[in-house]
Amino acid sequence: MARPNIAVVDYHKGNLLSVVRSLSDVGARAEATDDPSVICAADAVVVPGVGAFEDAMSFLVASGEGDAIKEAASRGVPFLGICLGLHVLFERGEERSDGQAGEWVTGLGLLSGSVTRLVSGRLKVPHVGWDQLHLTPHGRQCALYEGVPEGANVYFTHSFAVADDVDDAVVTTRSHYTRSFASGVWANNIYGVQFHPEKSSSTGLAILRNFVKAV
Repeated sequence: MARPNIAVVDYHKGNLLSVVRSLSDVGARAEATDDPSVICAADAVVVPGVGAFEDAMSFLVASGEGDAIKEAASRGVPFLGICLGLHVLFERGEERSDGQAGEWVTGLGLLSGSVTRLVSGRLKVPHVGWDQLHLTPHGRQCALYEGVPEGANVYFTHSFAVADDVDDAVVTTRSHYTRSFASGVWANNIYGVQFHPEKSSSTGLAILRNFVKAV
């Protein structure tokens, strides 16, 4: 079977090589790109998670990458958002360029809901380290989690998370830190994860391998 061509969206924030390398290791032909035409032509699109919501959306809009992502998604091209890549799937987020919460910033709007800051007087924010995935009934039907056990540990690093206004029907996994939040979503060809599968050892590679199989 041919290796699928996966465009890893480069919005000029951070190192994408770990995502490209991990996708390549599990059977894809992955390429980091900031070219909207390459994004549109790919077999699948991955938006990795680095930076702030406001900065990411500013670049995605100005570069034309945002329109390319929406056009590809509308055609049924498989899409995976990782961490910040999950956040920009939604209608709005409150993370500004300085990493603090502020006025709403418009997201891609592929899914309904908001992204808000984790707040705690007891636990340290950002949430950094290993934590558990708790599969929902919807998640047990999701191709990403084939062979992934309930309570599997994955690696997180984030200060913002999907808010309670997300539709429960799209939530595949929940995790608990300062509050219960959706750590995974799935709607048709759209997948998103709050954690970093490329940093999550064998469990993360299994999830990426499942994504490549779905493609």
